[in-house]
Amino acid sequence: MPALRIPCATYRLQFNHYFTFKNALELIPYFHELGISDLYASPIMTAIPGSMHGYDVVDPCKLNPEIGTEEDLKALSQALMEHDMGLIVDIVPNHLSIATLANAWWQDVLENGPASLYADFFDINWNPLKASLKDKVLLPILARQFGKVIDEQCLKLSYDAGAFFIEYQSKRFPVNPSTWPLILELTAEDLSQKLNGDDEHFLELQSILTALHHLPNITKAIDIDKCVERSREKEIIKKRLNALTHQCPLINDAILQTVSRFNGHLDNPSSFDHLEKLLNAQSYRLCYWRVTNDEINYRRFFDVNDLISLHMEKPEIFHVMHAQTLSFLHNGWITGLRVDHIDGLFDPEQYLHRLQAACAMTSNQNENQTVSGKDFYILVEKILVGKEKLRSEWPVYGTTGYDFLCMLNGLFIELSQYTKIKEIYEQFIHRYTEMPEIIYGSKKLILFASMSSELHNLTSKLEKISEQHRWSKDFTLDELRNALREVIACFSVYRTYIRLDIPMEVDRQIILLAIKWAKKLNPLTSPSLFEFIDDLLLLNHPPGITDESILLRREFVMRFQQLTAPVMAKGEEDTAFYRYYPLCSQIDVGMDPNNFGTELKDFHKYNLECLHTFPHTLLATSTHDSKRSEDVRCRIHALSENPEGWNQALTGWNHLNRHYKILLDNREVPDRNEEYLLYQTLIGTWPVIPMDELSQNDYLQRIKNYMVKALREAKLHTSWMNPNSVYENGVLDFIGNILDFKNNNQFLNAFEAFVPILIKAGMLNSLSQTLLKMTSPGVPDFYQGNELWQFHLVDPDNRYPVDFQYRCRLLNEIKQREEQDPGTLVMELLENITDGLLKMYLIYKILNFRKQNSSLFREGDYQPVEVIGKTANHVIAFCRQLGEKKIIIAAGRFYTELMEDVESLPIGGIWEETFLRMPSGFEGEYRDVLTGLALRIGQGRELSLIEGFKKLPFFLFANS
Repeated sequence: MPALRIPCATYRLQFNHYFTFKNALELIPYFHELGISDLYASPIMTAIPGSMHGYDVVDPCKLNPEIGTEEDLKALSQALMEHDMGLIVDIVPNHLSIATLANAWWQDVLENGPASLYADFFDINWNPLKASLKDKVLLPILARQFGKVIDEQCLKLSYDAGAFFIEYQSKRFPVNPSTWPLILELTAEDLSQKLNGDDEHFLELQSILTALHHLPNITKAIDIDKCVERSREKEIIKKRLNALTHQCPLINDAILQTVSRFNGHLDNPSSFDHLEKLLNAQSYRLCYWRVTNDEINYRRFFDVNDLISLHMEKPEIFHVMHAQTLSFLHNGWITGLRVDHIDGLFDPEQYLHRLQAACAMTSNQNENQTVSGKDFYILVEKILVGKEKLRSEWPVYGTTGYDFLCMLNGLFIELSQYTKIKEIYEQFIHRYTEMPEIIYGSKKLILFASMSSELHNLTSKLEKISEQHRWSKDFTLDELRNALREVIACFSVYRTYIRLDIPMEVDRQIILLAIKWAKKLNPLTSPSLFEFIDDLLLLNHPPGITDESILLRREFVMRFQQLTAPVMAKGEEDTAFYRYYPLCSQIDVGMDPNNFGTELKDFHKYNLECLHTFPHTLLATSTHDSKRSEDVRCRIHALSENPEGWNQALTGWNHLNRHYKILLDNREVPDRNEEYLLYQTLIGTWPVIPMDELSQNDYLQRIKNYMVKALREAKLHTSWMNPNSVYENGVLDFIGNILDFKNNNQFLNAFEAFVPILIKAGMLNSLSQTLLKMTSPGVPDFYQGNELWQFHLVDPDNRYPVDFQYRCRLLNEIKQREEQDPGTLVMELLENITDGLLKMYLIYKILNFRKQNSSLFREGDYQPVEVIGKTANHVIAFCRQLGEKKIIIAAGRFYTELMEDVESLPIGGIWEETFLRMPSGFEGEYRDVLTGLALRIGQGRELSLIEGFKKLPFFLFANS
């Protein structure tokens, strides 16, 4: 393993069969010239075939063959090293996909149940309350009820290469070898009429049956030796049966006839009895998909049935899961790790210490190890809510940047207009609600619907605990479930991090607040129920309980923490965020929906804290999970600068389009809330160049796809579970009518007259935001393609292939044009802002300046700079210093208030009477990295923005 590597700037790549290691290899010179120091890759282990993102891993021990071989990865790594670049890789420790046969561990579990060598890998409750599920896994994959699926001959037994399978549509499930006698004894009975009892092939079949009867019993607790024996013997039996059916066609035909007999006849319901008996004997129960929410007995990733959670807290599973990744790390092919969904783990802190230790063990270079246990660059995907801080005891270098995204994003929202924007929204939708109320209701909905089985399993543990002491013995199962649901719905953060000992004060306060709100919102519920849960979560044990009871209580707390995070994610991000959006650019992953904008002082405070706590954390502005790209958000932000204009446009558009709505059950389709979202979405995504017929059709389809997803995520009129095609079609028809590009369209005429100033302001916002990201404490991260304008929405819209060849040509063009006067170049780029070259130029210049001054950005101090004068509210400024090296950064905002019309440029005279009051020690000569403009800061320490913003409304001045 190489020495600890801290990135200077990262570039996020989504690997898939369209974009492979070889494709990335060809682009390394481009990334290097752009100023990127490290590539930041989506998961690279084997995922389901055709995966566009890699998070649905099926084999964590092998590279994904669709994106390349080990030789390809080695070549990529070596090329990166030659360019002094690194590779950060995303790892997925929470779950594996069980959607295909490629997950051999899961197939073994289905075949062998609790006797599988991999049974402990997965988080399965083998002993649920429902007796019929004991020692079984519930698989809710049937399109209809079990009985109908059998009677309609949709479930079929098959034989292939010495093994039996149950087939359903495109899926195949192994048949437990211990149950093969149900098939082979019927076969032997039929063969006894055709073969002599001493026939060698018939005797081999009888011997195979004997071996099957002697396999260790799957339904009993089996020690590891018995599990190994079973695993070995069943494979020997398969080989024997396969050889026998090849050697004796008569036996092969007899087996196939028995299989046909099991598969029954449509006109004879009783003919399926054999198949039903065989299915009932398996270690899985195939069931109607709607059973999922109540009875599923394995822990999922969120509510996705095809993603099963792992027991990552078990050391042996940890080592198997990470062995291949650590091998790549040992070879020096990987220089950093990003841990997906850290909140889903049983004990995140334990996991991270274990991961750092495993990384350190791969190295023979002890001289580079740190004393803090942070020997390797590791980041966590963690969403911090409100004033929540990343745990300082975690051995990581920071988060993937949602906290910075939230803080930076809010700087471009006009705080003073919050009341007006909210009133416009509420008056338009004819509803007056608050976001906390919507989040609370959405989380309860998730617990009632898609994650009710998880709540049920946790409640069963709670009931066992309640029965262990006289103080809680009289609580009923329903009372406990309801109280637990309320406490989870009232949680203010994703989770706490209690670790089997006395809770930290921050965790105690989170729990106390949740209990307080649960009591307040449920006055009819006995306070003693909530107090019981409170004591349990805070590990306040009642007197007289046993050590065994204490262990059970601690186990409950850890499981509780694993549930609150997905409920928050599904309830807030994937439900509430699609129900309430006065300004939808302010409602995105990682943002605080209860805040409207960011106070400038809070941004500076955040940056100062970051510098002293996690100075190498990522700084993101777009991710693969964002609801809207950074450029879409930056444009929608501009609506907050002109509420009156927004209200007037909104009212006019509604009037123009009202006749396109339909009535469904006395309700308008789309409703006014959905119509509001649609208009903001059009504003944010409207192309910056004129569309031809092909691009018009593509754009229309993108908007339709997005709105269907938004409708289903909101779960009000339709959902993923119960799609309402009539309602959805009504919305799609509305979209098609208002985006009719072929006829004279009054709405489009009005819309296209309103949006140009927002488009320009949005691009300027994005440029300022990009500069601030590249110069704040931390490591700036760029989501693929965002070095040019990207007006994408939530996935899958943001997974469009990136045209890197086009970007390579543009960067070469910029480098050639840079040879002329940079001041003239930037003026040309600003005047032609829609082509995106100015954004690429900004990134290219600042990132390369960062690389040349890496110590300044990693270690330099951070000082807010006071802005005074006429347009002070339109400027964000700070300075950084390390020794004699000093830089000054300033960026404009709220541009629609500064520009008279869409042709205006927010430079020069509009910044009159506005100054930066520089701190002491910043006197001297400076030059702008972007424009080459030189100026001097004198003893008065004031920098005139009419000079600083002479050519661009942002700058980075560095001293000579």
